[in-house]
Amino acid sequence: MSEPARPRPIVAIDGPAGAGKSTVARRLADALGYVLVDTGAMYRAVALAAKRAGVAWDQAAPVGALAHAIVARHGLSIERDAEKGVRVWLDGEDVSDAIRAPDMGMGASTVSGHKDVRDALFDLQRQAGRGGGVVLEGRDIGTVVFPDAAVKFFLTARPEVRAR
Repeated sequence: MSEPARPRPIVAIDGPAGAGKSTVARRLADALGYVLVDTGAMYRAVALAAKRAGVAWDQAAPVGALAHAIVARHGLSIERDAEKGVRVWLDGEDVSDAIRAPDMGMGASTVSGHKDVRDALFDLQRQAGRGGGVVLEGRDIGTVVFPDAAVKFFLTARPEVRAR
């Protein structure tokens, strides 16, 4: 499938955790002057919202409903930040630091396993990349979210490198 006409292309970066996707994506977005869409930050924000709402991360239906509600009310946004790479806003609150807490990483891993959460965030990711000029990294970006991306990378690294 060819990419729809966009003024600037979409760059999709996939690969396993610890392969360097975030670092490469940030550097590439900076070099191109593109917007970085950090999909991991989106899942972390959903995990934070669930924690604050008292919803256990392993409860697929309630977490999925929460993710859909956040997207429907435009409660999640990501913007470029020269210092941090990205700044994440959840319902008007800057949660950039809160979502980087170690437990939010575990929460993101759990909530990203729920189909309803992925579907909600896939819609948001598609909206973010619709006009092109973006670098997206994360789960299913080049295969499901933007299978028509002009440029796709799959990064991997040996387990001992990923462990570092």
